[in-house]
Amino acid sequence: MATGQLFSKTTQALFYNYKQLPIQRMLDFDFLCGRETPSVAGIINPGSEGFQKLFFGQEEIAIPVHSTIEAACAAHPTADVFINFASFRSAAASSLSALKQPTIKVVAIIAEGVPESDTKQLIGYAKANNKVVIGPATVGGIQAGAFKIGDTAGTIDNIIHCKLYRPGSVGFVSKSGGMSNELYNTIARVSDGIYEGVAIGGDVFPGSTLSDHVLRFNNIPQVKMIVVLGELGGRDEYSLVEALKQGKINKPVVAWVSGTCARLFKSEVQFGHAGAKSGGEIESAQAKNEALREAGAVVPTSYEAFEGAIKETFQKLVEDGKIPPVKEMTPPQIPEDLNIAIKSGKVRAPTHIISTISDDRGEEPAYAGVPMSSIVEQGLGAGDVISLLWFKRSLPRYCTRFIEICIMLCADHGPCVSGAHNTIVTARAGKDLVSSLVSGLLTIGPRFGGAIDDAARYFKDAYDKSLTPYEFVEGMKKKGIRVPGIGHRIKSADNRDKRVELLQRFARSNFPSVKYMEYAVEVETYTLSKANNLVLNVDGAIGSLFLDLLAGSGMFTKQEIDEIVEIGYLNGLFVLARSIGLIGHTFDQKRLKQPLYRHPWEDVLYTK
Repeated sequence: MATGQLFSKTTQALFYNYKQLPIQRMLDFDFLCGRETPSVAGIINPGSEGFQKLFFGQEEIAIPVHSTIEAACAAHPTADVFINFASFRSAAASSLSALKQPTIKVVAIIAEGVPESDTKQLIGYAKANNKVVIGPATVGGIQAGAFKIGDTAGTIDNIIHCKLYRPGSVGFVSKSGGMSNELYNTIARVSDGIYEGVAIGGDVFPGSTLSDHVLRFNNIPQVKMIVVLGELGGRDEYSLVEALKQGKINKPVVAWVSGTCARLFKSEVQFGHAGAKSGGEIESAQAKNEALREAGAVVPTSYEAFEGAIKETFQKLVEDGKIPPVKEMTPPQIPEDLNIAIKSGKVRAPTHIISTISDDRGEEPAYAGVPMSSIVEQGLGAGDVISLLWFKRSLPRYCTRFIEICIMLCADHGPCVSGAHNTIVTARAGKDLVSSLVSGLLTIGPRFGGAIDDAARYFKDAYDKSLTPYEFVEGMKKKGIRVPGIGHRIKSADNRDKRVELLQRFARSNFPSVKYMEYAVEVETYTLSKANNLVLNVDGAIGSLFLDLLAGSGMFTKQEIDEIVEIGYLNGLFVLARSIGLIGHTFDQKRLKQPLYRHPWEDVLYTK
């Protein structure tokens, strides 16, 4: 066991198994104490590397994250404390690995329930190599004004209340982390506060004992008196008794062993800690208190009198001139986290994103205010979900059915169109699903599938201006613009696009009005007089019919309709629909295990 001070104002630690709150509490304590460097040098998260952003006072800092203990120790050779927040299943293995690193001197094990055989192995290795283990089942330890482990001493408010931001004169050791917080408060009330405090943990076999730390405190000049809080069960306190009897401790020791109430119970009682279980009279709180008293420790008659005993011992040391007055200081203000300040109503902060279509803050997600369960219970379909997320309202069933028909009809158009071809080539190159899908989607534009918005825009403008088909088509021709939604490479007046016919038939049977579609048909009649393949294609059919859906439903203003067309809603239908087919082509090629595609030479015109 180390014989002197464990921590200082320059001590740095490696934190195993990332936990945001205890690390931030350590950094806040650093700032409170006026440290120049953060006490957490690095974080070890098995399998992860990079950085974690945290606050050091007002400044946001990036703490390195390492995937292994060895890598962290190599990167931070001055960090000599290992704080282990691993679960009880892996705490022993990771702690042993840390103890084997030459740079690590102290290991704190937070987890409860570490197998006793594993703990014994850790204790043996630590003693043989002159290293210190605090825990298992510990909250850690603290050196006032210098360094603290994890959640030791609780909140910043408690730390300030207990004056832990500057050193006092008392060395304190306890088995219990929770009672440590209580005693820090008690000691601060009746003395100048603690110099160092340690909770050794409540397991049956702690990595270091009460007497280990008391003997260490005895060798620290700044510690003028020692306070010990033990508990029933085990025989740890008797090693302290022997040390007192042998004269190894020359500083006043005020001690109390809790658990005196155990005698009130007829049967054996297991208290909170694994080790807090009396194994006979010698392990009772009364026997330990009496042994400590006889060995020379100041032992009160009850826990209630513990505070008075500490106060009396401290005052005597002051009167004897052994404890000079501590210069008080005002600790700096820790900046409050924004989310806490907002909740308390102290500040207001602008948001970074606006969302009006969905909300996931409640018990279940809601689309445009409609809970997910309601969507399912009502038997709504994909068209209804699109109406909520795209148009922010529940459209009539004929509208949502039309949307679904558009998706079904546009889902795929064979492997030869540009989008499918790109996806197939990419999939055969061994790329993943998203890459294959995107390569196909990127071909969508004015020449492939992206003419729905333009068709709707031009048809609407022409109809609203009461242009005749002749005026519309010839006017477009003068501008050098092909009429979007008119023309097909394969279909003609003699070979109509079945998809267009299906859409028109559905609209005539279900829509209140089809004025834009009828206008598009009139335009088609005129363009067919020029060429047999200048038919109304599926882009034109969807574009014109969507105008009829928006205008005929009575649920959209003119301004909203113009905005929908301008933003690109209608092309969104084609993108959504064609994604289904492109995903299908990706799976098809991978299922067939098709090799890398290479275009044949004979299909290329090589020319100068």
